[in-house]
Amino acid sequence: MDARSSRRPARLGSFRAKFILVVGGAVLFDLLVSGGLALWNVQRLSRDATLEVGQGLEAASQEYIRTYADSTAAQVGLLLRQVHNDVDTLAGVLQAQIDDPERNADVGAAIARTSPGSVSLSYDQNGRWSQNAPNSASVVSVWGYLLGPDHKPKAEVESDIRTSAVLDLVAPSLMQHGASKLQMYYIGSKERPIFRTAPYTDQAQTFDRLYPGHNDANFWDFFFPGLYESWQGWAKDMKTRPVADDITQTAPYTDAITGKLIVSFFHPLWTADRKDVAGTAGADITLDQLAQTVENVKVAQSGFGFLAMSDGNVVAINGTGEKTLGLRAASDAGGTGVTGLERSLKGSSQPAIAKLALDREQGIQHLLLQQDGSEVPYLAIVKKLPATNLWSSGPVRQEAMSLGVIVPEREIEASLYAAQAKISEATNRIVLYQILAILMSLLIVTIAVFAASKRITSGISALAGAAKRIQAKDYSVRVAIRSKDEVGEAGEAFNRMAQEISYHTENLEQLVEERTAQIEDAKEQISMLNSQLQRENRRLGTELAVAERIQLMVLPLDQELEAFQALEIAAYMRPAEEVGGDYYDVLKNGSRLKIGIGDVTGHGLESGVLMLMVQSVARALQEAGNTDAVKFLTDLNSALFKNIVRTKIDKHLTLAFLDYDGKEMILSGQHEEVVIVRANGEVERINTMDLGIPIGLEADISAFIKTREIGFEKGDLILLHTDGVTEAENGAGELFGMERLCREAVRLKDLSAEKVVSEIVATLMLFIGSQKIYDDITLLAVRHR
Repeated sequence: MDARSSRRPARLGSFRAKFILVVGGAVLFDLLVSGGLALWNVQRLSRDATLEVGQGLEAASQEYIRTYADSTAAQVGLLLRQVHNDVDTLAGVLQAQIDDPERNADVGAAIARTSPGSVSLSYDQNGRWSQNAPNSASVVSVWGYLLGPDHKPKAEVESDIRTSAVLDLVAPSLMQHGASKLQMYYIGSKERPIFRTAPYTDQAQTFDRLYPGHNDANFWDFFFPGLYESWQGWAKDMKTRPVADDITQTAPYTDAITGKLIVSFFHPLWTADRKDVAGTAGADITLDQLAQTVENVKVAQSGFGFLAMSDGNVVAINGTGEKTLGLRAASDAGGTGVTGLERSLKGSSQPAIAKLALDREQGIQHLLLQQDGSEVPYLAIVKKLPATNLWSSGPVRQEAMSLGVIVPEREIEASLYAAQAKISEATNRIVLYQILAILMSLLIVTIAVFAASKRITSGISALAGAAKRIQAKDYSVRVAIRSKDEVGEAGEAFNRMAQEISYHTENLEQLVEERTAQIEDAKEQISMLNSQLQRENRRLGTELAVAERIQLMVLPLDQELEAFQALEIAAYMRPAEEVGGDYYDVLKNGSRLKIGIGDVTGHGLESGVLMLMVQSVARALQEAGNTDAVKFLTDLNSALFKNIVRTKIDKHLTLAFLDYDGKEMILSGQHEEVVIVRANGEVERINTMDLGIPIGLEADISAFIKTREIGFEKGDLILLHTDGVTEAENGAGELFGMERLCREAVRLKDLSAEKVVSEIVATLMLFIGSQKIYDDITLLAVRHR
């Protein structure tokens, strides 16, 4: 039968078919889930790696751009600061001449002797102005309205010519060693605007050619309208300066002499009394110097920089940047006396550039710029330069130029794209290998499931057939399974079971009689044990009742609590079990009163015995006249320690005493906090941790015992308690706590001691409700009558 069953084909409802479906399905599900999870994890790892690398490289790239912009801004700022310093130096020299007229006259006379060409002028009949000879270090031009009928400078103008001659001494050195400058000059006051410039140029001739009619108008009004008036306002109130600095720069304009785009830097000179303007010292730098710094900006392959005014006018940019930003080519816009540069971001053909904010720093900005019909992403950063005073045809205002750096994202993040491509390639390769591994595993598992099912189900089929024969009460059946696995062991167990069934079937009546006799013996033994247990319970109940009775008998009587006329004393104690471990006592000896409270670790018979020992020893020491609080606790501990060692009780207790002689109240020993409610309602809590240690731990505790005197006046109330009060729990697991105890004591402070105790206990029991009481509860109230 066994051999035939092993060769049967697997039917759809057979165990083998179910085995193949269940095991194969489970393995297939596991492979698919594990393979899917693996693929998902690979994809997730790829995304996480790409994100992490991307964030790191992007942060590094942006930090590089920020650093580059900061460095370039610092270079531009340094160039402008150097020009400011040189103009400050020149202005300082000229101002010193103005402030010291005697020295001014001496210096002018000395220069006139050594360099007569600096102050000797020639009149030009066609131009109607006077100018010195070309062999001088500087050129000085005096306009026709500053000359007298004899074509010679007026007296005041002659003085200004000599004052300005000091420019020949200072300017050449500043031009050679300071920041690179086109020219340095002095311009006189509005009443006498002579113009001295170093180095020497055909100054007046150039003005006649480029600015017809200038010689018929005041120099300041013609070339720089509004500038001089702004300075005069400063002279009246320096707080009106837009920026707290005398240096004033112009917007870029075309220089009349060189034809280059320049920026002028003026430092007003003041009259000796500082109430008006006496002229200005100045210097010109070409935009070439600024542009060189900005145009040299090169980030990645095609990144560039630009320098712009706050109104968006770009004053420096290279050709590539100008084309990328869609700016108009630089053009001249006519002005009254100077010709300005107009190349504004607002007029850009790129909408993103036209909207670019220059009024505040916004960190890295992402821009989309049109290039060859498509949008190309760029990164931009704008750094504001320090604010300066700016003149541009009108009153002086505040100006803060901005330095921008713009670079294509594709270039600055080239390493990011390369890393992402490598990660994607590696991910695809891992996914392919994972899929191949899953398919190979499925093939191997399928073959293994079919092979295992054939071997396992053949033995199970044989067991099923034999079980049917036993069901038909053929107890002689046996199976022959040769496999050495669990199925083989099941076959052997089946054969033993069949043999035992056969045996028990034949001997059932005898076995029933033997089992009945065993049950009767067991019932008799159980009855004896029950009787013995009842006797033991009665004995223990009697012992606990005796102990409980003894414990209650040694508690202070009502007349003892009322024996001391000055004090009103009330107490309450409730053990958690029949015998508790809490202790309290009131001992009177003559005019002295000792009130004690303690808590033995745990509760039950041993704790109750130790409590009785404490009561007995304390009573004996009190009767023996031991009035020293420290010695009292030391002797009590010594006696108890020896009893604990003898009785092998593994317990100890916290214990504190109040000693009162009618005048002083002395506290000693370590226990819970003592609560004192003064007659005025003030609460005082005394921590006893430093006044002793638990009793019964050491043979000698004299070194640990300390005392503390407590003020106790009429109307004052003292509460003593064990931790069963403050650590009592309600149904929510909340503790009664010290704060609640103190609030109750304050609320009841004007009642009798008996009322205080009963009211607090009632509140405590209401708080506990139906919750089990886990610890002994003891509470004493002592009121000064």
